[in-house]
Amino acid sequence: MFAAEYPMDGFSPPAVGPADPPHTMESLFRRYGRWLRGVLQRRYGDVGEDLTQEAVLRVAARRDEIEHPKAFLLTVADNLARDEMRKTRRETSNPHVGEALSAQSNALDLEQALLLKQIVLALPPELRDVLVLTKIKGMSYHDAAQLLGIPERRVKDRVRQALAKASAAMRD
Repeated sequence: MFAAEYPMDGFSPPAVGPADPPHTMESLFRRYGRWLRGVLQRRYGDVGEDLTQEAVLRVAARRDEIEHPKAFLLTVADNLARDEMRKTRRETSNPHVGEALSAQSNALDLEQALLLKQIVLALPPELRDVLVLTKIKGMSYHDAAQLLGIPERRVKDRVRQALAKASAAMRD
């Protein structure tokens, strides 16, 4: 009798109880997550898990009533997959754009590195020494203090001063 009223064909949504809101992220994932993940992994391979999570998040964020959440989840996931494929195709079809952005980024990184080097070299010697030893060479404050023959507390203070001056110079 129950089976005749509610066919278990995989397309009918399960009944929603009064204590279980229909479209929370947890309820959507609990009801349709395994099914959706299986379908998406068969269609799209390894990205099926990511697509499942993103589709559930997007559908759960909707505040309006969804008449067929299972179909809607699958449609959202398919659209996400298509968007990702288009993005990948655009990126691979025009490799010169990626090369140009990479070259520009490398030029900016090189420019910033040169600026930082100039700023560090312009610091007073006592600040520059502790900064180079601790932040560039990776020495501990204790080891730097022993090497320079000064108290560890003075090393900490000088590092703080050097960083403040370098930071201010970078902003200018």
